[in-house]
Amino acid sequence: MASQLETVMESLISIFHNYSGKEGDKYKLSKKELKDLLQNELGCFLEAQKDTEAVDKIMRDLDENGDGEVDFQEFVVLVAVLTMACNTFFWEDT
Repeated sequence: MASQLETVMESLISIFHNYSGKEGDKYKLSKKELKDLLQNELGCFLEAQKDTEAVDKIMRDLDENGDGEVDFQEFVVLVAVLTMACNTFFWEDT
């Protein structure tokens, strides 16, 4: 039986690959694929953003190698940063 952390890791991998490869490289997210993932999986996060260019900014920030796509490593950075931000938010509330 998998631990909670193993289950979460498996979910991250699965979510990434559910969106990657619909356009081009199956191991990377295009801008459209990233936008779809963010809207479907992190809709509340995007709704809270007043900036209409939020996806463009996220894409630029994540795309460390400048290839115009987000690979799994770059995606995990997004998840880690958002997780840390959420943790900080909840620590400040207590």
